[in-house]
Amino acid sequence: MVTDPIADYLTRVRNAIKAKHRIVEVPASNLKKSLTKVLHEKGYILNYKFEETSAQGSIKIALKYDPVSKTSAITKLERVSKPGLRKYCNSEELPRVLNGLGIAVLSTSNGVITDKEARNLKVGGEVLCYVY
Repeated sequence: MVTDPIADYLTRVRNAIKAKHRIVEVPASNLKKSLTKVLHEKGYILNYKFEETSAQGSIKIALKYDPVSKTSAITKLERVSKPGLRKYCNSEELPRVLNGLGIAVLSTSNGVITDKEARNLKVGGEVLCYVY
């Protein structure tokens, strides 16, 4: 049993990037599916596919690499809010990652969105992770 499924998701992606894998498979949940959609929309991953083979299902993520230098589009994945210490922000104090070059992924009442979208919608929420 995994006590922090989001940290497990980020760790699997981080380890796959270190090992230069093209595809990584993670167990599915609604929050992980939303997080994957945000990463795809912002261009950090190449593609994804939801598979409902077992009771839980899985997510297959195609990682994105630069064709010339073979470096990943994701430099760092950092978990912010943990089960032992949740981190919430209102719309005025949302974090800026690398002065706007990275994204902070938030879980809000409007779903899982980025910090820029949350500022435009003027909503706050739980800061899940930083991606850059």
